[in-house]
Amino acid sequence: MNLQKKFYISDRIRQTICVILSICTAAILTGVLVERRIEKVEAKMSGTQKMLAEKVFRFHVLANSDSEEDQAVKLKVRDAVLSYIKEGTASEAVEESDAKQTKEWVQEHLEEVEDIADAVLREEGYGYSSEAEVEVCYFPDKQYGDIFFPQGDYEALRVKLGEAKGHNWWCVLYPNLCFTSSTCAVVSDEGKEDLKETLTAEEYEMVTAVSEFKIKWFFFGDE
Repeated sequence: MNLQKKFYISDRIRQTICVILSICTAAILTGVLVERRIEKVEAKMSGTQKMLAEKVFRFHVLANSDSEEDQAVKLKVRDAVLSYIKEGTASEAVEESDAKQTKEWVQEHLEEVEDIADAVLREEGYGYSSEAEVEVCYFPDKQYGDIFFPQGDYEALRVKLGEAKGHNWWCVLYPNLCFTSSTCAVVSDEGKEDLKETLTAEEYEMVTAVSEFKIKWFFFGDE
């Protein structure tokens, strides 16, 4: 092999190494940029969730166990409590107020909520009782019809039945997004309008079009 050919091969090797190093460097930089962008999107989602949590009040019922009977009575308790709250807040002109007033009304009537839940349990022949409280609860991501609520801490009326170790049921008391029909898990147009009036445009976009919200913030969010 002559000297010129050796130099040619050596130069090709150097070029190949440079190309590989350039590709690796670009991949690493792209990965870092994507990771940082994702972190910004998630931070935006978290911040918007915290603002959202200040404007909604949720309802949470935990069944005694996952047995068919305990799950069935959970729904009967749910219906009775929702009916009581709807009638009570309507009679006292609370339903058109805000999350804070709804929460305050519920806090003032926790004993009545427990009485109603216990009455259903006794009527159905169950030996355990209920416990009602307003507290800050962590909720995972929840899809409610075509409305999405991101994971995070929310204030909620929590009704625990017996040992409260079974699957739970949840909805939003304010604005009123509670439905009880298992065959119609769709938020009504009226419910969406109430939600839209309660939230900012950005918050509403997040809960109704979360994928588009994330994409928009990934590509067009604040630099």
